[in-house]
Amino acid sequence: MKPIGILGGTFDPIHYGHLRLAEEMLELAQLQQIRFIPAGIPPHRDTPQVSAQHRSAMVKLAIADQPAFVLDEREVNGANKCYTVDTLHQLRSELGETQPICLLMGGDAFLQLHTWHEWEQILTLAHIVVGYRPGFTLEKRIHNAAPQLYQHYRQRLCSVNLLSQQPAGGIAELAIPKLEISATMIRNRVAENRTIRYLLPATVANYIYQHHLYTPC
Repeated sequence: MKPIGILGGTFDPIHYGHLRLAEEMLELAQLQQIRFIPAGIPPHRDTPQVSAQHRSAMVKLAIADQPAFVLDEREVNGANKCYTVDTLHQLRSELGETQPICLLMGGDAFLQLHTWHEWEQILTLAHIVVGYRPGFTLEKRIHNAAPQLYQHYRQRLCSVNLLSQQPAGGIAELAIPKLEISATMIRNRVAENRTIRYLLPATVANYIYQHHLYTPC
């Protein structure tokens, strides 16, 4: 059974860095689909600059031409802070106990996993697939930053080929070249009236301009 990938984030706005990471993981981790889950009220970072509804609409536009990418708005429609562990509990209930689920994240996010709400439960609900830039030396950084996370990392590290053989519990690594694009860069360029062409899909750029997002008040 091919795993289902889960990619959460504020997507403020979504850009080619997100999309390229997802496309690489779809292929390399042999996923059947990736569900993009925009955060409603993120618990681990500042409130996004634009509403969850706008951010979700931009994700929908960005992934429209990739059938394996699916928008999941469950966190957007929630009224409370959105914890990953709660979202994964919901998904596990809906998808069943045997469906492999892979939580997708970058190396920087993985290094902070031990600070997340009920983070150890996440590993009972899903695999974790970490995409990191070549030369990142992930193991050494985990050992230095979070000994409690490092123990899980060493015990659970596995090949992506094993992700389809059990529903949860593994940690797999993928070396993926990173596009040097950030949402902060895009927001700043819009605020400064500079072009954002080729940093994100044209449909998303048009949406930003149409709704006057990220422009100074």
